[in-house]
Amino acid sequence: MIKFNIRGENIEVTDAIRDYVESKLTKIEKYFNNDQEIDARVNLKIYREKTAKVEVTIPLGSVTLRAEDVSQDMYGSIDLVVDKIERQIRKNKTKIAKKHREKIPTGHVFNEEFEDEAEDDIPEIKVVRTKNITLKPMDVEEARLQMELLGHDFFIYTDSDDNTTNILYRREDGDLGLIEAK
Repeated sequence: MIKFNIRGENIEVTDAIRDYVESKLTKIEKYFNNDQEIDARVNLKIYREKTAKVEVTIPLGSVTLRAEDVSQDMYGSIDLVVDKIERQIRKNKTKIAKKHREKIPTGHVFNEEFEDEAEDDIPEIKVVRTKNITLKPMDVEEARLQMELLGHDFFIYTDSDDNTTNILYRREDGDLGLIEAK
């Protein structure tokens, strides 16, 4: 059973939108055991440019499924996000069950009807390049400047105030995000 937490930013979550989200996300229940409660967090947002962003996050113990889509059509974005979540489940179900066999028994999280998916169907992801970097102490403004000068979407640096490793990154909306390691 899915427990929904639907939130709107710059948009009122009407009954029609709520019903649409719930009916679309209910289609992923077939991948899980009936006795498991699934918490689906849905964030709907409208930007000034009249674009709609839909984010869905589903925590499953040690694994979190997450997808988002931005388009001019809220309902279209909802459809695409549900499709992305479903692909993540199908693609990673075997890997998740194998990796967490002791923590999450296969039959506990996923419906056994979908257990026989061949691992050969999942493409192996390889690390094709390794890069060594030296982290320099700097503040966030200097890190932003370095990131822009390099033309990268992210920049890793050591914070000069507290000596922690931080990651500055460019978000899809053009703003910057900061990940601070503690």
